[in-house]
Amino acid sequence: WIYNRPRAEDDALPEAIATLKGIEIFSASQAPYDVVHTGGNFMADGFGTAFSSALVLDENGADGEFNQTVKTRLQLETLMEQWMGIEQGRYIIMPTLDYDAIHHIDMHMKLLDEERLLVGEFPVGLSDGPRIHDNLGIVAGYNSVFGDPYELIRIPMPPSTGGAYAPDASYRTYANNIFINKTVLVPTYRTECDSTGLRILRESLPGYRVIGIDCDNTGMNIIQSSGAIHCITKGIGVADPLLIRHQALDDTYEVVDPYTVEAYVRHKSGIASANLYWTTDTASGFASVPMTATADNNWSAAIPAHAAGTTLFYYVEGIANSGKQQVRPIVAPEGWWRFDVLGIGTGVNGANAPTIVDVYPNPTASVAMITLAAQAGPVHVYLADATGRTVMQLHNAPLHSDRRVFADLSGLASGLYLVVVESATGRTTQRVVRR
Repeated sequence: WIYNRPRAEDDALPEAIATLKGIEIFSASQAPYDVVHTGGNFMADGFGTAFSSALVLDENGADGEFNQTVKTRLQLETLMEQWMGIEQGRYIIMPTLDYDAIHHIDMHMKLLDEERLLVGEFPVGLSDGPRIHDNLGIVAGYNSVFGDPYELIRIPMPPSTGGAYAPDASYRTYANNIFINKTVLVPTYRTECDSTGLRILRESLPGYRVIGIDCDNTGMNIIQSSGAIHCITKGIGVADPLLIRHQALDDTYEVVDPYTVEAYVRHKSGIASANLYWTTDTASGFASVPMTATADNNWSAAIPAHAAGTTLFYYVEGIANSGKQQVRPIVAPEGWWRFDVLGIGTGVNGANAPTIVDVYPNPTASVAMITLAAQAGPVHVYLADATGRTVMQLHNAPLHSDRRVFADLSGLASGLYLVVVESATGRTTQRVVRR
């Protein structure tokens, strides 16, 4: 693509890398195929869906500064289909945020896999929090490649050392990370914030090495230049990929019939075989079950039924005719998918009454992550002082799918506070200490 500012060396770099790596290069840099775009504002799932901010429309529209030809949204989507494999109607474009000066989607959003979106979250009503909330309403109008709504995993947007957020401080984010094989490199800022951000990523990506890189250090503060790890890197795909796509199994009440695992497995030489590995104890190893080819590159096998209260872990392996082998998750067996077999009276998403599962870290000098049990309908979460006076509104809507709410206590005086959770079914409180 044509970079969205006059940087001749940036535009020449892809060709230089292609020459170095011996990779064929395709360049949308000449009319009528010219596209002005940036890697930081393009995120794709590998199955025909992509995400960008409306910056891509502005750059290629009538007011574009570097485009050679003006394009409508439909014309841009057609080019994305031809060049990037993005299906018509599957290019999810959202309004730009008010305070992110570069308007790149990677400053607040990251696909963790085909159906999970890591999305930055500000304290309620602050900075770009309301705009991100509105944009997630747009995302809600689309389903993943599996036909289900995207699962949202919220992660706090850290404030400055003094507690300020954009536009009064740099736009700090943990979403600006990059996957490199079995490692995730994540920008970090300060320990009191990073402990929560890194914990969310590690819980969401079992088996991966999640490595923090300080991007807010005195004298080496790259985040003040409106970018971090993902902004200055580009992943290069493997030369001989073996693709495995699978929708993770949900918790279930089933204790009689086996649990069917289906996976889409594909390689240019064809697939010779596929295997399902499962266990109830990862320390004891995994049982292997051969998978059966069905239709359209799909393979299937089943895990035997188990009693209520069992947790099952599993992963999938594909073996190509060429001998190439691949597992998914790619960190298996150290990482896996898991699901629970529930008993009668156990809610798939937890108890109905508002329950605080965890407040972490506690004590805290900055952001606390409040994890709740699932709750149907709106949930009101706020912070109160020792006298019961409300000092901070945190959430007043149905819970996000990850059931997390964040509280930034950095602007409060040291002391004891109460996390209060209210719903139609009751009220729960838990203490949190501001260091």
